[in-house]
Amino acid sequence: MTVTDSNLPPAGRDSFTDDLRWRGLIQDSTDPDELRALLDGPATVFYVGFDPTAPSLHAGHLMQVATARRLQLAGHRPLLLVGGATGQIGDPKESAERTLNAPEVVAGWVQRIRDQLAPFVSYTGDNAALLVNNLDWTGEMSVVEFLRDVGKHFPVNKMLAREVVRARLESGISFTEFSYQLLQANDFFELHRRYGCQLQFGGSDQWGNITAGVDYVRRRGAGPVQAFTTPLVTKSDGSKFGKTEGGAIWLDPEMTSPYAFYQFWINVDDRDVGRYLRYFSFRSREELEALEKETAERPASRAAQRALAEELTTLVHGEREMAQVVAASQALFGRGSLADLSAATLRAALTEAGLVRLDKLPEAAALLKESGLVPSMKEARRVIAEGGAYVNNVRVTEADAVIGADDLLHGRYLVLRRGKRSFAGVELDVPAAVE
Repeated sequence: MTVTDSNLPPAGRDSFTDDLRWRGLIQDSTDPDELRALLDGPATVFYVGFDPTAPSLHAGHLMQVATARRLQLAGHRPLLLVGGATGQIGDPKESAERTLNAPEVVAGWVQRIRDQLAPFVSYTGDNAALLVNNLDWTGEMSVVEFLRDVGKHFPVNKMLAREVVRARLESGISFTEFSYQLLQANDFFELHRRYGCQLQFGGSDQWGNITAGVDYVRRRGAGPVQAFTTPLVTKSDGSKFGKTEGGAIWLDPEMTSPYAFYQFWINVDDRDVGRYLRYFSFRSREELEALEKETAERPASRAAQRALAEELTTLVHGEREMAQVVAASQALFGRGSLADLSAATLRAALTEAGLVRLDKLPEAAALLKESGLVPSMKEARRVIAEGGAYVNNVRVTEADAVIGADDLLHGRYLVLRRGKRSFAGVELDVPAAVE
């Protein structure tokens, strides 16, 4: 039976389960009383899975990563499963069959994702986290063993009733994707058998797979085990969470720079920021309620967004990158030294603002026009005459001022600013330029 957060038993504010409920992190659960007993009781072993369907995790995975961290901080032991086997199969989508990636590609992604998960949990102590790969047990299983030991316990009528399967029956679904549920269910059984795992959680879109695993463990004469799901993260404006015009917000710094990652969170809508803080932040309830109140009373301060951006950027990229990102945010608007920024951070920030590549440096007015800060040379001259134009945070006073090579940051970048808030970047693209 599916039990949603709205019909869980009334609770106070003292237990770990109560805090999860207040944060909105429990959407569905197999048994609310047993779940509470596990979460509020002695240390238990739990698992959450991540399929390597891309070379990096993205912002949408942070719900599961942060929740795993939260459970470990409460004393429970995490098993972080990276699907070296299930990643080769692919969970069915409602739209169409997934493209299968080569095993060697998936293996490379497994290692990258394992490395990304490493900083979020502790690997020492009584409840030390463990990274596991389901290829270790699935890869050893023959087809006959799979059909006899696993497939025998799955009524086809129940599998056909799954929503995503029903949606694909007319257009067609391969046996490969149809069997994904069996593989994931077997993961729960193997983790229970090998490590005493008693709890699984995942996103609400995984509810069918998760409950199939709970039922399968029972059918194999093991357990009992429990499960819960977290809600899917959404945006109030209807757009997809974790997406920008440039694409997904990745956790890999080579795919989404720490600066761009920070900017994603700093620009969160006021309608969403309180909810995101509850999901992702490790601040106390009192601190979060104070930030929500400040957002309601003084939204222009963006205190909640800054708290969220700083906490998550530090968690994902570390304190050093966080310091560089904050320094860049201040320096670009004339409140810090541009010279103190690394080339990577400076380029990432200018790319977000709009980076124009030139093969030579024109005079100041032409620079403003080429960068897109003004629409015409006439407007460029007017802005400069009124004292509103800056190159590397130094006011430009003459329209025909020559910008020389010595003005370039890291040998190739210029920061242009119009007024207090509009800025753009220029990158000199010549053989003599150096990184």
